Amino acid sequence: MSRKIRNILFIMYDQLRFDYLSCAGHPWLETPHMDALAARGVRFSRCYVQSPVCGASRMSYYTGRYVHSHGAAWNNFPLKVGEQTIGDHLRKLGMQSWLIGKTHMKVDEEGMERLGLARDSIVGARVSECGFDVYLRDDGLWSEGPDGFYDSRRSPYNEYLKTRGYPGDNPWHDFANSGVTEDGEMASGWFMKHADKPANIDNSDSETPWLTSRMIDFLADREGEDAPWLCHLSYIKPHWPYIVPAPYHEMYGRNQILPARKHPGERDDPHPVYGAFQANAIGQAFSRDEVREKVIPAYMGLIKQCDDELGRLMAHLQETGRLDDTMIVLTSDHGDYLGDHWLGEKDLFHEQSVKVPLIVYDPSPEADATRGTVCDELIESIDLAATFIEAAGGKVPAHVVEGRSLRPFLHGEAPENWRDFAVSEYDYSATPMAVKLGMEPRDARLFMITDKRWKLMHAEGGLRPMLFDLENDPEEYLDLGDSPDHAEIIDMMYERLARWARRMAQRTAISDDTINAMRGRSRRKGVLLGLYDGDEVDPELTVKYRGPAA
Repeated sequence: MSRKIRNILFIMYDQLRFDYLSCAGHPWLETPHMDALAARGVRFSRCYVQSPVCGASRMSYYTGRYVHSHGAAWNNFPLKVGEQTIGDHLRKLGMQSWLIGKTHMKVDEEGMERLGLARDSIVGARVSECGFDVYLRDDGLWSEGPDGFYDSRRSPYNEYLKTRGYPGDNPWHDFANSGVTEDGEMASGWFMKHADKPANIDNSDSETPWLTSRMIDFLADREGEDAPWLCHLSYIKPHWPYIVPAPYHEMYGRNQILPARKHPGERDDPHPVYGAFQANAIGQAFSRDEVREKVIPAYMGLIKQCDDELGRLMAHLQETGRLDDTMIVLTSDHGDYLGDHWLGEKDLFHEQSVKVPLIVYDPSPEADATRGTVCDELIESIDLAATFIEAAGGKVPAHVVEGRSLRPFLHGEAPENWRDFAVSEYDYSATPMAVKLGMEPRDARLFMITDKRWKLMHAEGGLRPMLFDLENDPEEYLDLGDSPDHAEIIDMMYERLARWARRMAQRTAISDDTINAMRGRSRRKGVLLGLYDGDEVDPELTVKYRGPAA
């Protein structure tokens, strides 16, 4: 039996709230397989994503860099062609990097063309797929409107459903994400009133079991191979549409819904950006009790389905011996408001949106002492890229990867000078809320700075900040952003934001180690500045500049 990390299984769920895991305190929704993984590893209770929107958050996970650095600040904003990703770093160390599921990444077509990179070349294919080799990619957004499909690429999941006998051009919607009304009509999952109906599909053919089966196929294909690998198993759910097949659709009832964490005072003269999101269609919908009573039991059912499929995968890993040499990481790209703070979706920086579950299982004996523990330090999602590099035996290139490895925490060690605040960013320039506020694209940006006590949101465009006291107001109801009594705290948080903004982030082509090695060597290459007659330096340095004239 090996107890050394050979492979890495990087599991991500889409829109999974941290407090909907039973190991994180949910009183009714049991997630025994996630709990079991937490018992094998370390659960990090304060992990913050670098953006609360899917694409930007994922690009930070994959690059190990802040949104401020990689620039893919919203869904379908391309990731710059020159950004290095997990796959680039790990391949240098002899580890493959594979994708199963979604990335929400849009390729930098203009950059590819400028550099002459063909998408059907090995390098071009990897640049087009966020650095991964693709076992299967499916972003799970096969919605269709009057102007066509949201995602115009090929849908492997739709192709699979057709082979299983589901008819039509888009069985993703017509079966996997729709139910059936009493009179036989389609009950689209886009209409939340249908969330209590079972999706019109066998559970084994729905999205989460389908991706689990593809992961098991991947493992079977790797049997007998020597090459170590990272596999990013990126689930589509519990992301909307909020509908789930039987039996999960009826496992939970309205009596098991956590009360909405909202306060009437949050609607009294709110921060302009906050007020704009409260007033959008999603915020208005989730402020209604009947919407929450339909959606949240389905959301819980989707999570229960995810947990059961994790159990199926863990059983397979156990049976095949892969638990003994595979690091397993479980996380999410962001959370979901579900009506908390009078909001839906995930667009701002309350805990429900920006804090995510993170469980890390390290099979090595050095991690035995920390199994089943909880780490309360401030973690950022970019720390995973650094962790993977170290787990693969490499040194983190700190001039490129801005996160820090979590291995000291896994091995019971205290890292030196761990961060005292975490950062998240949101570019809402493409949203109707930016239009409503009259914001130019360059001004429609938000920044969050949080420590264990205070959380500040800065809004560009001349707007005041928001501030919350997480110790005395853990539900984040009372905005202190215009409180004169908290001016010193606001100044402290702005100093932190300024310190973060001044970090070295763009000098990615040369490391500090290389620069240190260069110091003091230029004179041996013949560059002799500041000399009067040459006697000031070792004669060896001037030998090429002395002797008879030509």
